[in-house]
Amino acid sequence: MTEARPSQAGPSVAAGASAPATTGSPGAATTTAIGRHPCPECGGNLEWNAARQALVCPYCGTVAPWQPAHPADVAGEGGQPVIEQDLEAALRVPVDGRDWGAQRREVQCQSCRAISVFVDGRVAQRCDFCGSPAIVAHEELQDAITPQSLLPFRISDVQMRERIRQWYGSRWFAPGRLKKAALTDTLKGVYLPYWTFDAHASARWRAEAGHYYYTTERYRDSQGRMQTRQVRQVRWVPASGQLQHFFDDALVPGTVGAHAALLRRIEPFPTRTDLKPYAPEYVRGWTVERYQVDLRRAAAIGQEQMQAQLRQMCAQQVPGDTQRNLVVDARYQGRTFKHVLVPVWLVHYTYGARSFQILGNGYTGQLAGERPYSWGKIALAVCAVLLLVALGWLLLRQ
Repeated sequence: MTEARPSQAGPSVAAGASAPATTGSPGAATTTAIGRHPCPECGGNLEWNAARQALVCPYCGTVAPWQPAHPADVAGEGGQPVIEQDLEAALRVPVDGRDWGAQRREVQCQSCRAISVFVDGRVAQRCDFCGSPAIVAHEELQDAITPQSLLPFRISDVQMRERIRQWYGSRWFAPGRLKKAALTDTLKGVYLPYWTFDAHASARWRAEAGHYYYTTERYRDSQGRMQTRQVRQVRWVPASGQLQHFFDDALVPGTVGAHAALLRRIEPFPTRTDLKPYAPEYVRGWTVERYQVDLRRAAAIGQEQMQAQLRQMCAQQVPGDTQRNLVVDARYQGRTFKHVLVPVWLVHYTYGARSFQILGNGYTGQLAGERPYSWGKIALAVCAVLLLVALGWLLLRQ
């Protein structure tokens, strides 16, 4: 059965955009166009189908196996298929010429602030992320860095709908009308923007290591009798050390449409092993969000995350039973980045005056969601517990 085509409305880069794939040296502005896959039967543009894991014509239903449309997409020909970009060079000299194409229209949701880029005369009707109809024209002063690679959808809409139904069914304290209210909105497949960062880190640390020891203390109890007890003491000694670590594809979301807490719960995305070179066939017919967390901000967030992980690793090296005054001096070299797209299934719904999202990892199937609570059900559960406690107390008395 051919999978239903996802909606095109909302905060997206139009799925038909033939974005260039970046090639050449790290940080360079060289681009090459990605070829197109015409349907062998009707000539229409083939689109990626998650259920069939193949290219499918949306017009006549013809199925074609995936074949790279450009020699650079083949591993081993012309170097690596996915190139790490030099971060320092990109921050020092912004890359030019990597845009979504001259013929485009940009819009922004006035509710969640997500930005869309549309081509081929298409326009947004509602925001895929928050459902707001408040979509206005937006003019970007600088071209966005376009994605070089992506993870294609592997989980179909049919599979994800079934997982969401199971998720709804397991929410015991959700309102009884939740299933009907939430499933009235269409499940949407979206490609979300992510940044990945690599870095060789070296850290020197120093701290005070605490070693426990015990002394015997005499004291007088409430009856006036002398007693003894063991009292824990800490002996503090200076400690220091160093470590080396390689951060490989540290993930930083570039989206503002999807809720950050939910994204963290459906990670990881296997960007280290399964990335594919960007090709329009993968995203044509799907919704793609343009990033609003730019490279400079994402790099700063990524370094903060690396610093926190390094601190944890250094803390684990401190000897003894406890520690204090840990100081970490970290250095980062060989920093690189990639701008990638990851597949996410999204349901947005409103219940009462509040809005909720459910996100599903379109590659692994991991699911996370928000839901309202039925205070009536919670009150009944509390009453039931109190009743059981009271019955137990009466039985014990008898």
